Parts: sequence; structure tokens; C-alpha cells
Amino acid sequence: MKIRALIAATLAGLSIIGASQSAFAADTSARETITPAFAEAIANVPGKTMTALVVDYAAGGKSPPHRHGQAFVVGYVLSGAIRSRVDNGEERVYHAGEYWTEKPGAHHTVSENASATEPAKLLAIFVADTKDKNLVTFDKK
Repeated sequence: MKIRALIAATLAGLSIIGASQSAFAADTSARETITPAFAEAIANVPGKTMTALVVDYAAGGKSPPHRHGQAFVVGYVLSGAIRSRVDNGEERVYHAGEYWTEKPGAHHTVSENASATEPAKLLAIFVADTKDKNLVTFDKK
């Protein structure tokens, strides 16, 4: 893919990411920092886009329980250790280089830095309908 096309696709995708980041906007200072990585239409799957976000957790940081709509999600740990539980599955700690997946409609009940003293970082990759603008919905309190 030519670099101009890649840049254009990425910039177009940032509007999707920007819309999805609004779901993270409410006081993330004690939880996580979200940074857009990329968004790219999937050429051989019309109507689907792959979007990636880097999630940085401070020591002891966590996200509240949430869902990712009808997106298929891969969580890949870049550094540190992340404690995760999806639906009623086993709570598990994933280390750098390990990953988990979330089926469409899954409930991500635990997502947090497993360390109280070291930061952790993960890459969250979403495969979703291109029209889906809200990739994360936190549980209502």
C-alpha cells in the first residue's frame, strides 16, 4: 500500500478512534491512558475495520467492567502484566507477549495492571463494523 493511501486510511480511522475514545474520557487519570495506534479498513472483508489502541496502565491502574459491542477483540500485552477476565471465564494474569481474545458481545469484567509497583501496557485490536463508532461501553454504576 502506498504511504499516502496508508496515511489517508489512518487519518480517516482516527475519527473512529476519536469517537471511541470518548467512551474512555471520564476520569481516566486513575485508570488508564488510551493512545490511538491505527485504523484500517479490511480489504477482503467489506464493511469491517481493524482498529488498535495502546492502553497504558500506571502501577495499580484498572479499567471498570465494559463491553466492546459486536467487535471481536484481541488484547496483546506489550509490557508488564495484565490481569483479565472475560465473561465468567477464569481470571488470569497475562505477561508481555501473551494475549487473550473477546468474542463479540463479551463482558470484560476485569482489566487491570497486575502490579502495584510497575506500569503495564497492552495493544487492544478491534475488528468491528466500519460504522461502529463506540468501541467501548463501560457498565453503568
